[in-house]
Amino acid sequence: MKSKSENYFDQVYQVVRLIPYGRVTSYGAIANYLGLKSGARMVGYAMNASHSQNDIPAHRVVNRNGVLTGKHHFQNPHQMQDLLEKEGILLESDKILDFDKIFWDPSKCLL
Repeated sequence: MKSKSENYFDQVYQVVRLIPYGRVTSYGAIANYLGLKSGARMVGYAMNASHSQNDIPAHRVVNRNGVLTGKHHFQNPHQMQDLLEKEGILLESDKILDFDKIFWDPSKCLL
């Protein structure tokens, strides 16, 4: 039997898999979509636990300001930025440029 956190992590992963190539979302936006407005931290825990699963694009989840706060949980601290840049996302000082334009909100995009 799965624990509540494992079930929640699975729900988070389902949303993260839907983030389009070249777009990003935030921990809080995922939590809000799942009905837990204060669950951004739990989404962060799920992202940290996801690195053993190759089909979860954890690099597309950033903080509410577009900052790569999760970069230290990747194999090396530059991997998150490298993956985003390969998708055409521009960054400066660990922050996504034009964040508003590439932000993907699951509450608006997943109806």
